[in-house]
Amino acid sequence: MIKYIQSIRGMHDYLPNEVESIKNIENIIKNIVINYGYSEIRLPIVEKTALFKRAIGNYTELIEKEMYTFEDRNGEKLTLRPEGTAGCIRSGIENGLFHNQEQRLWYLGPMFRHERPQKARYRQFYQLGLEVFGQKGPDTDAELILLINRIWKKLGISDEILLEINTIGSPQSRLQYCKVLIDFLNENKTYLDKQCYSYINTNPLRILDKITPHTKNIFEKKQIPLLRHYLDDSSKKHFSNLCNLLKISDITYRINPYLVRGLDYYTGTVFEWISKNKNITKTICAGGRYDNLVEKLGGKNTPAVGLAIGLDRLFLLLKEIKNKNFIIPSRIDAYLIYDGNHIQNIAKAIKISEEIRCYFPLIRIRMNHGGGSLKTQFHRANKCGARFALMLNELQQSDTIILKNLDTGQQEILSQSAILSRLESLVNVNNIS
Repeated sequence: MIKYIQSIRGMHDYLPNEVESIKNIENIIKNIVINYGYSEIRLPIVEKTALFKRAIGNYTELIEKEMYTFEDRNGEKLTLRPEGTAGCIRSGIENGLFHNQEQRLWYLGPMFRHERPQKARYRQFYQLGLEVFGQKGPDTDAELILLINRIWKKLGISDEILLEINTIGSPQSRLQYCKVLIDFLNENKTYLDKQCYSYINTNPLRILDKITPHTKNIFEKKQIPLLRHYLDDSSKKHFSNLCNLLKISDITYRINPYLVRGLDYYTGTVFEWISKNKNITKTICAGGRYDNLVEKLGGKNTPAVGLAIGLDRLFLLLKEIKNKNFIIPSRIDAYLIYDGNHIQNIAKAIKISEEIRCYFPLIRIRMNHGGGSLKTQFHRANKCGARFALMLNELQQSDTIILKNLDTGQQEILSQSAILSRLESLVNVNNIS
């Protein structure tokens, strides 16, 4: 017996009924994003490895352990994209999108990280990203948060998600803070595991994001220095104005002084929406400001803020909340049944199905293939989840069709000329997802 080949560990299949639900989520998000004036950009899955090393920073787990990197036939190092911001900026610089312009861009697609697979944490995962270039005020940060808040409301999960925000200030204020933080961590290194302590001379801020709740409690009792006490005046003002705008807009949030995000390019505002459901990997959506990144990647100084929604985690959260009722069955709208023993009947069935497809381009109609008795064909129609059966009426006039509702069992005889208008009244043929 030949052994079948399994999927790669951490690479997840989405089956047809799940895809229907995911598409609905994506369409809700896309409509809101478009409503806020964002334009879609489509980016390559593969970029030069140097792009991510320069953007993300060498001393991050993502660069050190998690990237899928390989050499192509020309010996050039390439990487499957682990996130979307770097590629979006590369494209903006390369195509002149940032010079004297404001850009609001969104993208959707797979990302790749060689992490330890967990529930809703896959090595190929899907993100929908939003990026705003050319605006530096807290009003831009606030509107981005309002946009996401609108998505949660539309999906009915506002009560299931908590917004945490913080500011990590300017590079200069962080440099000053890191000196004080390193001294504190060296004095208390017995409370740090080996992995955390390895960051002390390369990326000490990352330790704040890595320490356990138990260690955090100990450090708080020992009065760990907090970044907010070392912020420059501009960062303080920006963050204070953002908090005021969120309060005025009735956005519930919590300031988390330990929130720093895992990528080196962030400056100023950072934020995360975390799930309250213990069965879900906690971060559903996250982002922040990266005002220096465009310049770092070779463009002109351009303020920027962005975020990414983890679609796999969002889908799982909705499944947890709404249980099996959330999965939308993948259904065929109409199944065409006919006597396949005669070539004339097959030709007639093809002609009718093609006319219906021409008239309703989005309808899902399936012709019976492979012959079979009437009973067999109805069994196939029910098995594929068809809502209606269209049966060529061989017993009565040759130009009539029997339309049967497979959910209720009711049926009616219609002329071929009337079938289109009847289908239009029964099926939402212009808005099929």
